[in-house]
Amino acid sequence: MQSGHSRQWAVLGVLLAATTLTQAQTTTTQYDLIIRGGTVIDGSGSPGVAADVAIVRGHIARVGALAGQKAAAEIDATGLYVTPGFVNIHSHATPEGLQRAENMLAQGVTTEIINADGGGPTDLDNQLHRLRIAGLAVNVGANIGFNAIWASVMGPNDRRPTPEDVQKMRSLVLRGLEQGAYGVSAGLDYKPGYYASAEEVGRVVDVARPWRTSFPNHDRLTPESNYSSRVGVAETIAIAGRSGLVPIVTHMKAQGREQGSAPALLKMMDEATAKGTYTAADVYPYLAGQSGLAALMIPGWALDGGRDAMLERFANPEDRARIVKDAESAMQARFGGPEGVYATGHKKELVDAMKEFGVTSPGEALVRLLEQQDGGAILRFGVESDLVAFLTHPSTSVACDCGAVVPGNASHPRFYGSFPRVLGRYVREQKSLTWEEAIRKMTSLPAATIGLVNRGVIATGMAADIAIFDPATVIDRATFEAPTAMPEGVRHVLVNGKVAWRDGAPTGDRSGAVLLRGPHEPSRAASTGIERKVSGRTQASEVDVNLSIEQAPGGRGARGRFRFLDRTSKTTIEMVEPGLLQVAPGWAAVTGRGKIGNDERAFTVIVERADPLDERGSSTITILGEDGYQLNRIVPVNTFRVSPSR
Repeated sequence: MQSGHSRQWAVLGVLLAATTLTQAQTTTTQYDLIIRGGTVIDGSGSPGVAADVAIVRGHIARVGALAGQKAAAEIDATGLYVTPGFVNIHSHATPEGLQRAENMLAQGVTTEIINADGGGPTDLDNQLHRLRIAGLAVNVGANIGFNAIWASVMGPNDRRPTPEDVQKMRSLVLRGLEQGAYGVSAGLDYKPGYYASAEEVGRVVDVARPWRTSFPNHDRLTPESNYSSRVGVAETIAIAGRSGLVPIVTHMKAQGREQGSAPALLKMMDEATAKGTYTAADVYPYLAGQSGLAALMIPGWALDGGRDAMLERFANPEDRARIVKDAESAMQARFGGPEGVYATGHKKELVDAMKEFGVTSPGEALVRLLEQQDGGAILRFGVESDLVAFLTHPSTSVACDCGAVVPGNASHPRFYGSFPRVLGRYVREQKSLTWEEAIRKMTSLPAATIGLVNRGVIATGMAADIAIFDPATVIDRATFEAPTAMPEGVRHVLVNGKVAWRDGAPTGDRSGAVLLRGPHEPSRAASTGIERKVSGRTQASEVDVNLSIEQAPGGRGARGRFRFLDRTSKTTIEMVEPGLLQVAPGWAAVTGRGKIGNDERAFTVIVERADPLDERGSSTITILGEDGYQLNRIVPVNTFRVSPSR
């Protein structure tokens, strides 16, 4: 029988022998592409600098003055900003849209994390396989959705789970993580996930504790709380905190009667972080959202059992009167009344529907629209001061609550305008953010929040996802009246080193990849703004490790040494040029370039002081390289020292 330790590695599929590498790079210095003459804003929050960026085999090889170096192709970025590609951690992309992703490339987005708000299938392998074979214009990772899991086990009805139900759901969460999920997403405002109590949600998702992942949740606003955003945010933080996950208050907002309360909501996040539960958020730059017409206004009891059951209740005069009353309460508390509701499927304002139906009750007009069809809704909820407060908070990422769609297929301007709108409106025009901070919120911050280790910063060894835009012209053009108008200013976009957007137009290149989160890529606070170090040395029977890497706050690159001898595979690995060092408690990762055997490659080294997925808490080292290279080894306990330790 396998030991718990050996069995675990077998399940994860990560104890790998050295793989065969592709043909070695020639000794002549030759890059695939050099981006010349731009101002590099690297994503760390550090000031932009004039620098060139060289790319080899889809990875960043060098950053600096490269006047004497040659490449097969060049991009002139004179007068432009060169940044990491933007990471959208809240995506509702469609499979067809991802094949070209024009609306996202036009915004500078290179990576999307799908299955937001608890949605998506429960089998990620099948979903991601289909996306991969269809071809991807941008990178795609996936969450495993709590709502999807709850619905698959519990159905559409409001009932309590048995112990067997809970175990089935826990198994599905665990399978999703083993299949590469970046987080356990939830939309507790949406039925039937809405029917789960906070305690029941926690019993399901805390199986993810040793995976150190995140819990992005569309906060649940209930009539019992008077539709309070504060109560919803508190619930998200409490569920995640008790489950050992990173809470992400997704598309954060202060709705309806609580408009103007952003400082109080952000204080809740800060207090949770101070108590040991690092809390993050994401936000999009609009004061109206988009959802189903019934989803957030028809009461939960009326939706119990699905649409057919809802229509039966509409036909019952007593139930109908109660539904109308409850819907009006939700509408007033969340969206300021019928003036806050536009029915996209019906293409009319709710106040206009009231006139057409000859009724004075907005709830009755809503019910009549739903009897015809459901469809979507634009829901106005907030004030500008709250949006700016959320946008400028240091733990809030920019995300669009949108995603890649077939051209022209969108009814909210966020699908075409979110990222350029932040850059043009809130950076250049209003100066609410600096360029460096805005880019950080679109790149390294969201990457760290969900666990990415080799994207989100322009540094040696990082994947070459890059956006190049004109700071003088970048802006959104989409409006609620013309939601598919293309933005301006994003000139070029590279996805894994290939040009996917050139001179403001798609190239048709499908160099996007399916990204799978490994067990050693924790959700974490970004560490790019602090001094950090990692070191370790051992000569054990199977491995010989000599590691000492450090990086200053705002430093343009890490410095130090890494040499690794694996006696099992007889492989020597040595880092020649470190790129970026990232740290979290007991964990560190460093990207760079160096030799794996006789071949020069980009690779990432990840060390664990006490691996939480190992029953004995062993120290481990993981090396991820080009061409799918992966090597994991156990080393003597407490080999590694990481600072800061908290």
